[in-house]
Order: sequence, then structure tokens, then C-alpha cells
Amino acid sequence: MTAPSPRTAADVARLVDHTLLKPEATAADVAALCAEARELGVLAVCVSPSMLPVAGVGLVVATVCGFPSGKHTSATKAAEAAAAVAAGADEVDMVIDVGAALAGEVAAVQADIAAVRTAAPAPTVLKVIVESAALPDAVLVAVCRAAEAAGADFVKTSTGFHPSGGASTHAVALMAQTVGGRLGVKASGGIRTTEAALAMLDAGATRLGLSGTAAVLAGLPG
Repeated sequence: MTAPSPRTAADVARLVDHTLLKPEATAADVAALCAEARELGVLAVCVSPSMLPVAGVGLVVATVCGFPSGKHTSATKAAEAAAAVAAGADEVDMVIDVGAALAGEVAAVQADIAAVRTAAPAPTVLKVIVESAALPDAVLVAVCRAAEAAGADFVKTSTGFHPSGGASTHAVALMAQTVGGRLGVKASGGIRTTEAALAMLDAGATRLGLSGTAAVLAGLPG
């Protein structure tokens, strides 16, 4: 049984990656994101790698790798992750090859994750985006185990760009059960309401990826 989720805006904010990954985002948009992030008291901002470095934000800076399709070579993902860390990223959210996972090639998925882990070693936080809505439960479990074996710090539900959908409480609960507190679980993709965010936390999420953070936090007491 999971612990009850935090219920104040301040507590939930400290679990949020305030996210802007739209292809049309500009430097001015990122500056506005960072200003809003500081105002809301979130943990981190998450931006596209081309928007790095994000200087003087005073928050954790996260970026993405192999995004959004995951259909990049491991060498490309590793180079992208290393460049992101060199540009100031504290955390890297990488996308697995979903097709490889669905084909049962879990060893290849694990090797892909391990390549990025090697390129972006601790203390960089590595989150593995599994596109949970596209995976049957058994495959989701196997991929989460592969992420743990490869040295990841988090498993993450979704890019938010996949046509199969984003986070679900079922997937979050299964991911949390699989990693057993040894890894974090980031729920991301389609979480737009206070109720949805709290449901993800109650299901076992330890981090939330939100683009509409202000609206989610507005439904909570300060």
C-alpha cells in the first residue's frame, strides 16, 4: 500500500518537473517557464536539449534524450546525453526503443539505457521514459526491470507525444510495484487536473511531469 500523497500546493510543487517540450518553444518561452517555476516553488524545469544551458534558474534542470520517438541509436542517445550534461543538465529523461520492447528485445533495451547511463553517470539523474500506454503489463514490468538493471534512477510513464496516450494510475501502480522504491516513478503525459495529479501520487508516483503546473496546484491549499 502506498503512502498518502501530499495535499498542499507547496508539497506537490516540490515533486514537479515544470515542463516545456513543444517544438515551437523559444528562448523567451523558456525564460517565462523558469520565472513561473520559481514562483510556483517547483523542484525542476524540463526543457528540450537545444534550449540548454538554462542559466541562473536556481532549480534542478532536466532535459530529454532520444525524444520523442526513442528510435535513435544508442550512440546517438549517449552523445546527446553527454552534451546535455556538459551544457548544465542535472537530469536526463531518455526514451526507450518501444518497438524493441514490444518485440521482446529487452536485453537491447537494457543495453540502450546502459549506454546513456555510462555517458551521463551519477550524480546526473537518469529517468527512463517507457511509453507505458503502448506496452502490455508484462512488457512494462520487464522494461522497468531492465531500467533498474541498467542503473537508472527513475522510470517514467510517457513523453506526452505518443498516440497511445500518457500516464495512467494503473501503469504508475504497476511500475511502482515493480521497482519497489529502489527507483523513483515519474508520472507524465496528460496530467492536467489536481485530481489526476493526486491520483498519480496515490498510485505510487514520486515525481510529476506537468506543463500546466499552475492549474494543478491551484486546486490545492497552500
